[in-house]
Amino acid sequence: MTQSPTRTIAFQGLPGAYSDLACRAAYPGWTTLPCPSFEAAMAAVREGRAELAMLPCENSLAGRVPDIHRLLPDSGLHVVGEHYERVEHCVLAPAGATLETIRRAHSHPVALGQVLNLLRDRGWQAVIEADTAGAAHLVAERGGVEDAAIASSLAGEIYGLQVLRRNVEDEAHNTTRFYVMSREPTQPPVAAPDSVTTFVFRVRSVPAALYKALGGFATNGVNMTKLESYMLDGRFTAVQFLCDVDGHPDQPPLRRALEELRFFSREVHVLGCYPAHPYRHEQAEAAE
Repeated sequence: MTQSPTRTIAFQGLPGAYSDLACRAAYPGWTTLPCPSFEAAMAAVREGRAELAMLPCENSLAGRVPDIHRLLPDSGLHVVGEHYERVEHCVLAPAGATLETIRRAHSHPVALGQVLNLLRDRGWQAVIEADTAGAAHLVAERGGVEDAAIASSLAGEIYGLQVLRRNVEDEAHNTTRFYVMSREPTQPPVAAPDSVTTFVFRVRSVPAALYKALGGFATNGVNMTKLESYMLDGRFTAVQFLCDVDGHPDQPPLRRALEELRFFSREVHVLGCYPAHPYRHEQAEAAE
């Protein structure tokens, strides 16, 4: 029986991955569709097997997710939302295991790097796996009392593992930001407050091109919240920029800034405009 794409959201990873958790938190009641890669998750949306895709773009500890930056411009999809998910690592193990019996901790290398205090204090060997949910699946299949997985509580529920300890991450602010992607663009009303616009651009190869291209955002009072560069096709001279700014592209300040950007750029591609997630306000208030 073919799965309906309506209220189905694709993600990269196995069931129980943090992306799966993000899908369930942002779209409760929807069907989540596991995919083996970011490309496969995007393809599921393009091909009509899913309505949306939840794709991680950056983490407060690990930084950006490089593959996403590379794939976004040519994906044929549009950014229609964002989601912030707090990463809460748990020690998961089969029944009968305790913190004292564990000798090895399995997880994705990024997750292992976020629980270094735990590994040091317990003297556990870190074992690298392809992803956190896959580590939980592996530990459940082995069934021994010496192996644990560092993964989400959801992974523990799915694979029948007990939670030996919660929130074992070194930093409490460990949070991942996601782009929500769709086949069709949807934008908030022009007058809606707190919109975010995401776009990519390539500047012309002339002196001070980037300085001039970005000058329009300053003179028009547009707040830039993200600016990252990355190479194209492995060439050091071909650089593309991914940018997030506050505002709607049809609002006069951002419209003028984008017009100036296009004048100094070889290419500008708006990936989407969407409502800002409440987490942005929480962070701004905490910084005051």
